[in-house]
Amino acid sequence: VQLQASGGGLVQAGGSLRLSCAASLRTFSSYAMGWFRQAPGKEREFVAAISWSGGSTYYADSVKGRFTISRDNAKNTVYLQMNSLKPEDTAVYYCAADSDWKVVTTTPDYWGQGTLVTVSS
Repeated sequence: VQLQASGGGLVQAGGSLRLSCAASLRTFSSYAMGWFRQAPGKEREFVAAISWSGGSTYYADSVKGRFTISRDNAKNTVYLQMNSLKPEDTAVYYCAADSDWKVVTTTPDYWGQGTLVTVSS
């Protein structure tokens, strides 16, 4: 199983970025997907999750109203649209997958390699 995250980069505060995660999962549409992030010197934290159908989403309070998670099951890809970015959003962002919706927000089975997002003030 491979999860390939991309789309990170340097952006000014208030700007936007869209992250993508392409999955090699054979039955991608059977997996709940999530995004996590890890800032320098901090523990990895949950950001957002989406159910297998895309019908349910869940966000950390810190990103609610600014970030949107979505998926395209035909392309085996999950996205994270990040708007109104703040310097405190600076982190390595990881995508993750799990067959259990309740688990994908905590300890998912599969992890991608991460993409760096840097927000300048």
